[in-house]
Amino acid sequence: MEANKHQEHILVVGGGSGMGLAVANRLLEWGATVTIAGRSSERLTLARERLGADTPRLHTVVADVTREDDIERLFASTGDLHHIVWTAADVGGVYVPLDDMDISTARRVVDSKVIAPVMLAKHGAPRLIPGGSITLTSGIAAYRPAPKGSVVAAINGALESLVYALAVELAPLRVNAVSPGWVDTPIWESVAGAGKTAALEAMAKRLLVQRIGQPDDIAQAIEAVMRNTFMTGTVVHVDGGQRLV
Repeated sequence: MEANKHQEHILVVGGGSGMGLAVANRLLEWGATVTIAGRSSERLTLARERLGADTPRLHTVVADVTREDDIERLFASTGDLHHIVWTAADVGGVYVPLDDMDISTARRVVDSKVIAPVMLAKHGAPRLIPGGSITLTSGIAAYRPAPKGSVVAAINGALESLVYALAVELAPLRVNAVSPGWVDTPIWESVAGAGKTAALEAMAKRLLVQRIGQPDDIAQAIEAVMRNTFMTGTVVHVDGGQRLV
């Protein structure tokens, strides 16, 4: 693997911000060619500026991964890949009591974090070279659900079951997931709004490591999972011990 690092091409879906951006940064520093895909052209432009606008090994593709035609177009543009990393999620508006739940919103979230990875695997697996991998991102809600978080708990649990099934069906390609705990990313702006800082500080006091996660904590784990050629059908927890407290 080490000898071929400069020849690797890795797709990061959701790489425009947060954990995905941190993954893209680590991979670029490592010497790989990286394509980041996301729905927002503005966010991808900002990501390119942060990662290095003149970096020839960085490519961006605007794509809505909840649309199969967009996914087909995405993989038509990437060509062969060594690894696929998926960190995308659209959970805005879903942290509400069941009585207030808009079912169309719930369906949008399911599409973004369950159906989208299915389509990603369907069209991405044929693009992966032998020895390639898919790494998805689930989350602590599957294990420690919170009030108002039933939909998020359900989709994270479903995604992890999907990982087990895909690892069997796509073998010898490897499929794994990383399950983050509370991480300081832009998604908290939509989840907690003005209460973001207080919520994160309160959780930090509870966690065994006494701090909230940072995007690079998750990026390190994703890279490690991607590199370990004996790991498949596995969920790696990077949650500061949250499952234990």
